[in-house]
Amino acid sequence: MKDNLTISNKKYKSRLIVGTGKYKNFNECAKAIEHSGAEIVTVAVRRVNISNKKKPLLMDFIDPKKITYLPNTAGCFTSLEALRTLRLAREIGGWRLVKLEVLGDKKTLFPDMLETLKSTEILSKEGFKVMVYCSDDPLMAKRLENAGAVSIMPLAAPIGSGLGIQNKINIQIIRSQTKLPLIIDAGLGQASDATIAMELGCDGVLVNTAIAKAKNPFKMAEAMKYAVIAGRNSYLSGRIEKTIYGKASSPNKGII
Repeated sequence: MKDNLTISNKKYKSRLIVGTGKYKNFNECAKAIEHSGAEIVTVAVRRVNISNKKKPLLMDFIDPKKITYLPNTAGCFTSLEALRTLRLAREIGGWRLVKLEVLGDKKTLFPDMLETLKSTEILSKEGFKVMVYCSDDPLMAKRLENAGAVSIMPLAAPIGSGLGIQNKINIQIIRSQTKLPLIIDAGLGQASDATIAMELGCDGVLVNTAIAKAKNPFKMAEAMKYAVIAGRNSYLSGRIEKTIYGKASSPNKGII
């Protein structure tokens, strides 16, 4: 059976989502995405050029007919800013599948969950399919689901920190209580972090800085691709039970 990632009734072969920011140029970005095998890319509407034809356009390097664009509200610190940004994205490209993030402060870049929840409710009523960047709080995650989100996207660690998953327990609790796609967003630093996320039962991971700022972004993109596949296969395989004692690999019966 094919093991696809399904978001808002659309199926994707890859469970790796990548960002388009922090690269040296659009050429490097496009090449890294190709190495990653990703079929969804996030686009910061306020930072990446998708409309000014006098400057290089992202669409000239990454074909929106082949790759799903996921407009996001990076850099927004209020619900009003986020709503305005995504409504603009809808006008520019007709996008309704969007990534919402409303940040609380410029130092930690943690999400402001009250503004995030309010924005999710409004956008869902307006017909947007909202994938939500959020804290790893299981209670808030459930409220986002009830507000109409199509995907829950808790942080692993602060954006761009590279620390990896800091609270595995909360991620597992969120996994156990939602049927929505659960995608780790922010804070991954290396391929093993992506594998851990998938082994916890996440449906996918979103990676930007770890690829874009790696010494070799193309190799890291490819590493992330296979790390996600390995983690997913490991999760589906069903790990052995943990024990504090050793167990012989060979049976005792028939020993001479």
